[in-house]
Amino acid sequence: MKRIPPSERTREAIRTLLNEGTTEAGSAKSDLMRMATRLILEEALEAKVSDLLGREYYKRDGGEGAGHRNGHRERSLKTAEGDVRYAVPQVRDTDTSAITAFRQHLQGRSGELERLAVEMYARGCSTRDIEAMFRCEDGKSLLSRSAVSEITEALWTEYEEFATRDLSEVKPLYLFLDGVAERLRPGAKREAVLSAWCITWDGKKVLIHIAPGTKESTECCRDFLEELKRRGLADPLVTITDGAPGLIRAVDECFPASLRQRCLAHRMRNLESKLPEEIRAEFKLAAKAAYQAPSVAMARALREDLVERFANRYPTAVRCFEDDFDACIAHLHAPPAHHRTIRTSNLLERLFGEERRRMKVVPTMFGERPVLKLMYASLIRATENWRGIGISEFENRQLKNVRDELIKRHRDETQPAVKPASTPNRIYSKDRT
Repeated sequence: MKRIPPSERTREAIRTLLNEGTTEAGSAKSDLMRMATRLILEEALEAKVSDLLGREYYKRDGGEGAGHRNGHRERSLKTAEGDVRYAVPQVRDTDTSAITAFRQHLQGRSGELERLAVEMYARGCSTRDIEAMFRCEDGKSLLSRSAVSEITEALWTEYEEFATRDLSEVKPLYLFLDGVAERLRPGAKREAVLSAWCITWDGKKVLIHIAPGTKESTECCRDFLEELKRRGLADPLVTITDGAPGLIRAVDECFPASLRQRCLAHRMRNLESKLPEEIRAEFKLAAKAAYQAPSVAMARALREDLVERFANRYPTAVRCFEDDFDACIAHLHAPPAHHRTIRTSNLLERLFGEERRRMKVVPTMFGERPVLKLMYASLIRATENWRGIGISEFENRQLKNVRDELIKRHRDETQPAVKPASTPNRIYSKDRT
């Protein structure tokens, strides 16, 4: 009796199914899907073997070729219709790595399915939601919650690569720093997760780093910034922060030759909280005029005017306005087209809002690893929609002039003063005698 390839037997079974409409295995539709998948796999593997041996099924080559067929083994593949059993041809006396590689691509869940599960998780779906979305008509799920958790561990690997990558190619022009409080440990208070992104000298927006810290203390923030510098990040022209004292001190220590911009959105909210309602609009208008003046000299003149008008009536608000004033107007050293972009850290605030929305999907989620994994997933995907800013050649020259001036000023401030030459001692023989 002539032997036939497994694919021929599968094709015959499909013909029988189409003619009779049912089989003992179950519904005709499900059986047809499994058999069609089996046929495709078997034909592909048989074609691989034919290419490998240089001859078709059971054709001889006169003994010149290497290797020969040696029967089949049955293997299975998980699909939405259940396990599909298929025959794998066995070959002897030749290299079978091509067949092995082909089978490895078929094992387990498909790469596209896993990628989709990761994206759904990163966009705010819980593991329970993802499990429900991948259910078949018969109620079976292609991905269980444990399988989803296993797949989304790819996000942790992705985060670890992100958090240790080389930053020497990132040339920050404007560096934005902020932190968000998250519950990283069960039963403990919320702790700061520090984040950094920048606008580079060619106008691109880049998410640089996300890392946990016990709080926004000087020590934690300094360690965060020193880590960025160890990985090759250059000093920015301007660093933008909120009013956290620890973050401000760390920036001044780590980037002494850079300008520091105080987030004006936070500052305006601070001013508002210190004023009675009837004067808020007038005071805020005067403060905004100073902060957003066309030049540094004009900003300082408007500051003096505001202090003169309101110091006696609202001393607390005026002290808040004057506090760290130079940092509030640091953006004025940049080209006017960049002022609106760099005078606040609002972009990070919006990203944190998006991240918190995802955290609400599983309110009981805590722990450093799951929080960082989901936070990274939500923030890095939000950056996909970031648009850069245009920096003209004229603006680039202007920015480089500002940078050179800052470097020179810092060098002059840090170099020790030159002591005058001492008067030589002219007492010789008299003292010796």
